[in-house]
Amino acid sequence: MKLQLLDKANGNMVRTEKEKQNMIKQAAKHYGDFLTALGFDWAADPHSANTPHRVAKAWVNDLIKGSLEKEPEITTFPNDEAYSGLICQTRIPVNSLCAHHNLTFHGVCSAAYIPGKNTTDRVIGLSKLNRIVDFYARRPNIQESLTKQIHDHINKLCVGNRGVAVVIESQHNCVKCRGIKHDSVMATSQLSGYFHTNEVGTRVEFFQLISNGRHA
Repeated sequence: MKLQLLDKANGNMVRTEKEKQNMIKQAAKHYGDFLTALGFDWAADPHSANTPHRVAKAWVNDLIKGSLEKEPEITTFPNDEAYSGLICQTRIPVNSLCAHHNLTFHGVCSAAYIPGKNTTDRVIGLSKLNRIVDFYARRPNIQESLTKQIHDHINKLCVGNRGVAVVIESQHNCVKCRGIKHDSVMATSQLSGYFHTNEVGTRVEFFQLISNGRHA
């Protein structure tokens, strides 16, 4: 059966284990051809003889697993005590692939939301923010889109929220390893609700929490 393809590099389509194993097999074959096209007799070198398989396996089982698996199951809870403050987690690890060059970028994500005041509004467990970040990071992406994907998923789950904020700060190996080589950091943000309007200083509070997290 012909493999159905994703229209966008940062998309998602759940694959069966059989499909994943076939992906590894086919990708290894083509990666070997890629190395040959670059002039390497990779099969003759004991250090690279199994490289095509290693690369294909790393992609399927780790680097792009967010493209192949269903989204994490996340239970939401009623805000039954009407908590009205900011909920924030900083320094969430980000490991992703640049969709332009297929080189890694890595850094940290800070994610926050303000629950609605009604007891019917929903909140999520703090560790689930990490799961959401990792789910979208483990696929080819550009940082701008990754930031928005994480924001929109939190916004969807936290029903009745009064604002969601996501900031990613990362270093890109497509910059560090080619062209002008330096250690610059790219920062992207997606803000909505109170964070966007800065109502009662919410945006200032969020960025102060990020700053404090850097020096913790």
